[in-house]
Amino acid sequence: MRIGYFDCYSGVSGDMILGALVDAGLALERLQAGVAALGVPGIVLSAERVRRGAFTGTLVHVHTDERGHPHRHLADVEAILNRAPLPDPVRDDAARIFRRLAGAEAGVHGTTPDRVHFHEVGALDALADVVGAAWGIRELGLECLWVSAINLGGGFVRAAHGKMPVPAPGTAALLAGVPAYGSDVSMELATPTGVAVLTTLARDYGPMPTMTVTRVAYGAGQRELEGQANLLRLVVGESAAVPGRDQIAVLEATIDDMNPQFFEPLMERLFEAGALDVALTPVVMKKSRPGTVLTALVDPGGADRCAAVILRNSTTLGVRSHLASRWTLPRDVITVTTPHGEVRVKRAWLDGRLTVVAPEFDDCRRLALASAIPIQVIFDEARRAALSIEEPHGPSGSGGAAASHS
Repeated sequence: MRIGYFDCYSGVSGDMILGALVDAGLALERLQAGVAALGVPGIVLSAERVRRGAFTGTLVHVHTDERGHPHRHLADVEAILNRAPLPDPVRDDAARIFRRLAGAEAGVHGTTPDRVHFHEVGALDALADVVGAAWGIRELGLECLWVSAINLGGGFVRAAHGKMPVPAPGTAALLAGVPAYGSDVSMELATPTGVAVLTTLARDYGPMPTMTVTRVAYGAGQRELEGQANLLRLVVGESAAVPGRDQIAVLEATIDDMNPQFFEPLMERLFEAGALDVALTPVVMKKSRPGTVLTALVDPGGADRCAAVILRNSTTLGVRSHLASRWTLPRDVITVTTPHGEVRVKRAWLDGRLTVVAPEFDDCRRLALASAIPIQVIFDEARRAALSIEEPHGPSGSGGAAASHS
């Protein structure tokens, strides 16, 4: 697995991310091709080697014909992305970044994401930064992004809404659940665009993970700083894929006034919305009232959607959330043939050894009912069939891939 570790010791901005990607080996022509796919005329990229303090890095310039900061809405930005012949993963990543920006601004200004006026981040150079970053990360084959604690700087900044403290309110809203710190550098080191890109695409935060380093690159900021090299460091390396580590969103709600029969349809709707797992835990609340803690594990990109399902289909007034790291085993799903029919079986490996063989309960129940035999018999038949398949070193394809065996 190829890891990209962004070391934000001097903050982060959109052009610093582009500079780091080019410094890491991304050809400027390929980056220009990704930005050109937006279909917006007048966006030209250039790059140069510059010195920041005692070190050198790559500075990427985004040149546009646009004057001022047009007030685009989220729908305007999404329309540009939807028209662009971009690879689906790049378009999806860019759209998620802009939706995250819109959500942060909406919370600050007390409105809804669709009504937010993008000021600086709606300009063509910001579009180029976001799409260029999403494109470049894919082009370099970075499968997993880690981000250090982010240096925010300090002092005040002037923007479309006037003078504001660093971090500006929109940037601060993007930092929920993200390690960050202020410093004595009296300027904005972390811009909304840079923070939105990394916090949307990051898998985890903290110190550099264990990996075999293959490249160290530096993206330069526009300004020279006294006593500090204004650079974003990108460390690229290879890590073993087993076991994998990723980030997950944990949603929780404590409920004490709902008919227990309503939990089953709520759980079904959560799974339909993309929840990875849902659990119910009985608890005793104040005044000795019995209650239930609903816990849903979801991909961070689907947290908003699943939270809305909980609020819409339960009596709770709020949903808690936090990000958590998890370690996962590579796995696949195969279909085996038993004397009574076909059963899907989940398998997982650790260090090349098969550790989990789990027949699908619904398949076993269906065959047991149809054959009028105990479900344990079907379960044992499916497990024996799966164990008889000699694939000791793990799945040959991606996790979750399905194969058929008879």
